[in-house]
Amino acid sequence: MEAESGTGHKGGIKFGTFLGVFTPSLLTILGVMMYLRFGWVVGNAGLLKSILILSMASGITLITGLSASAIATNIRVGVGGEYYMVSRSLGLELGGAIGIPLFLCRTLSLTLYAFGLAESLAFVWPAAWGEVPVQWMAAAIIILITAVAGRSADFTLKLQIPIMIAVGLSVLALALGVLTGPLQAPELQTNYERSAPEGFWLVFAVFFPAVTGFTAGIGMSGDLKDPRRSIPIGTILAVLSGYAVYALILMLLSVTGRVSGGQLATLDPNSPPVWASIAFLGGWLIFPGMWGAILSSAFGSALGGPRVLQALATDGLAPKFLGRVSRTGQPTMATWVTGLIALLAVLLGNLNAVGRLVTMFFLTLYITINLSAALETLAREPSYRPRLKVPAGISLFGSLAALSVMFLINPLVCLVAIFLEGLLLLFLRRKLLERRWGDVWAGVWNSLARFALLRLRTAGTQARNWRPHILLFTANPGHRRSLARLASGFNHDRGIVTVCQAVVGDLKEDYARIPAIQAEMETALDGDGLGAFCEVNIVKDFEEGVINITQANGYAGLEANTVMFGWPDDEQGMARLLRILGTVSGLKVSSLLAKLEDTEEIRSKQTLDIWWRGKQQNGDLMLLLGYLLTLNTDWKDSRIRLRTITPEGTGERDRMQAALQELVQEVRIPAEIEIFESNSPTGLYNLIAEYSQDADLVFMGMNLPEPEDLETYATVLFKLGSQFRNVVFVRNAGEFAGQLI
Repeated sequence: MEAESGTGHKGGIKFGTFLGVFTPSLLTILGVMMYLRFGWVVGNAGLLKSILILSMASGITLITGLSASAIATNIRVGVGGEYYMVSRSLGLELGGAIGIPLFLCRTLSLTLYAFGLAESLAFVWPAAWGEVPVQWMAAAIIILITAVAGRSADFTLKLQIPIMIAVGLSVLALALGVLTGPLQAPELQTNYERSAPEGFWLVFAVFFPAVTGFTAGIGMSGDLKDPRRSIPIGTILAVLSGYAVYALILMLLSVTGRVSGGQLATLDPNSPPVWASIAFLGGWLIFPGMWGAILSSAFGSALGGPRVLQALATDGLAPKFLGRVSRTGQPTMATWVTGLIALLAVLLGNLNAVGRLVTMFFLTLYITINLSAALETLAREPSYRPRLKVPAGISLFGSLAALSVMFLINPLVCLVAIFLEGLLLLFLRRKLLERRWGDVWAGVWNSLARFALLRLRTAGTQARNWRPHILLFTANPGHRRSLARLASGFNHDRGIVTVCQAVVGDLKEDYARIPAIQAEMETALDGDGLGAFCEVNIVKDFEEGVINITQANGYAGLEANTVMFGWPDDEQGMARLLRILGTVSGLKVSSLLAKLEDTEEIRSKQTLDIWWRGKQQNGDLMLLLGYLLTLNTDWKDSRIRLRTITPEGTGERDRMQAALQELVQEVRIPAEIEIFESNSPTGLYNLIAEYSQDADLVFMGMNLPEPEDLETYATVLFKLGSQFRNVVFVRNAGEFAGQLI
């Protein structure tokens, strides 16, 4: 085994597997609960249920230990132990949401062990001095432990060697006392009426902190020479060793004839612990081991808690001064803050109350650690190459088991704990914390996206589930936001909106400009809360570049099926756009050409006018876009006016009225139908402009002229658009033209 110390950064000392992980973990496991509550567990639950409780608790911790070890063998673990692992795996916000409860776990554990030591000393309190001041004694113990732990981790950890010897002697004394005394058949039935009327889950909740000590070594991650090697070896060995020792002790307590089951279940702080009545030489070998184990566990918490707080401060989740270290490498300020909070926790009253609270906090931690390992495995990130591989199913089972146990112990507290951590997560997200490392979520979303795209490719898209995936071309920052907002409204934030700027230039010379332009676009759109993607492309020719970009955009069923342009500056610009739209239509991609007078946004959102010429004449897409727009909060109170013009004096009006009424009922889109009559083809556009002057947004169909008519049509379209405040010209060229409603 490697040397147990070495010089670390800032004058600190680095520890190896035995002294840095195995010893603190095992001694924290073999702590206060083993001496003061195992008799109570056996006396109430019986041997079989006691072994079941041990196996369940140890099973959860073993799986969690494996998950933590898998993560630890994949990254360079820094200060903060489990918090460091979770934050570098699931992200800073979720890491913080679990890191703060982890800090409280460690801190409350210090209070727990202080209460345990105070209870174990209560029997020596002279009766003449009155009632035993357990809380005051616990407070004094916390102050003493905090002072020692704050000075030197090296001294604190080296104290554990004689403590481990004392613990071993105490267990040996118990075994000799049982084997040299009268034996009896173990009680296999439960007797909760003795002192655990709440039943099995109360006993489990009180017992569970006895197995949480395996994280003590992980909490020293920043002080280890080789965390990747030491954490898995030391942690797993400590969990397995603890299980073996615990199982032996439970069996010894159940078969001894020196005390009855009722005596085992009795908790009397004024009497020596029940072990003293059973062990060889009475309490002479029990008390040193018990006090040493409790002190060791307390020291482990006093060392681990401040290091979590130090890591939180380093990541900006706690005040910066808490991250400072002394010349010996100790987080002194964090240590004293930990001690202060542990002192306040003394007000909780007693060992059992603190034990139940510690159990719930640790279980939430175990859920997250196992979830981290499972997601890392499922995401299959190229960077996730742990030396210790744990199947995702095992880690997920560990998460579900911990969650189930939380619920069974206390459903209300379980829900409250999850709710509070959810609030904490939301709070941290609102702070917009800067990520300085990649996390597993990118890999998870990547895997889910791949799965969804493969399914989408197989299933295909039908007219009934078609929605616009819009490729928006705009170079004008003043109009970009309003156009992007309208595009997002068209797909109801369910489809894909890609805002593209095609920059005419030379790729070699202008490529370096792309990040700055794209960052500017993303900042503007993110500031408006628009879920759009941004991209910048360098093209030699604008028309050819737009067509190439349209062909290459998207994949596997999420290709852009609609291109959208802002209004051109002049008639020549309109002609250029019409040439592009003619080619794009041949690719079965629909087109939208939008003129928005209100560049920030369409201020009034009351009326939508759709000028109808029939399904095959772009009407189906216009009506669908208008309906999708009304699904958005800003447009939910608007009304759709479905309008058309028929020849005057032909009787066509009644037929069209009936046809449109039937259509509206069939497609289930609420719309007001208005029919106008006119025999003036040359004044048709003027008539439309007159009737829709009060509309907030107008939809009109758009033709694709023959090449020889393009310039003329561009002039007409440009002049027509100038008569409206806000208008969208629509060309449905997709594969579902005439079928979308």
